[in-house]
Amino acid sequence: MGSIHQKKYEEFAFILDFRINSRSSLIKGRDGTIIQGIGLDNLTLLEILGSPEESFTISEKIGIGKDGRSKVVSVLGKLLYSNLTSDSINSLPEILETIVRNNETFYVNYFNDSQALTPRLHFLEVIPGIGKTLLSQILKERDINRFSSFSDLQERIHIRDPSKLIARRLFDELSCSTKLNVFIRK
Repeated sequence: MGSIHQKKYEEFAFILDFRINSRSSLIKGRDGTIIQGIGLDNLTLLEILGSPEESFTISEKIGIGKDGRSKVVSVLGKLLYSNLTSDSINSLPEILETIVRNNETFYVNYFNDSQALTPRLHFLEVIPGIGKTLLSQILKERDINRFSSFSDLQERIHIRDPSKLIARRLFDELSCSTKLNVFIRK
């Protein structure tokens, strides 16, 4: 293990949008297939230079790590939400849902393990659609038995599509419309 402050690099990203024969918004003089993507592990918004002989599709998962870059020339840098194209913003909610579903255990454990943030606010209440009533149901149920999956959560709490609700929270955090970030480091 390295130091605590070691940079965490993304190994994979999902393509939000791409433009062939385009210019980097981050690095002067970098032209080509410019991809806007979101990292799989840390949900970092990235600008990526795609390989000129490759073709790409929106929501495609591509390798961007030091070793697995078959379709990518380089990762140009981090983007802010405000740098995203409208096509990127439009494809973001669906891709976030895919990421949440692919990491189901992590997000189900958020329901199992999160605690009160302050005496008046619980970490679960930052998820859209979870108010005091649902919160008390969740806390009661998880004391009896931990949740094992999204469908378990849905059946026992009658929460509709928890992966969509979490994806909505991730979107809000990425778009900087939250005071407190739970999942995404600023």
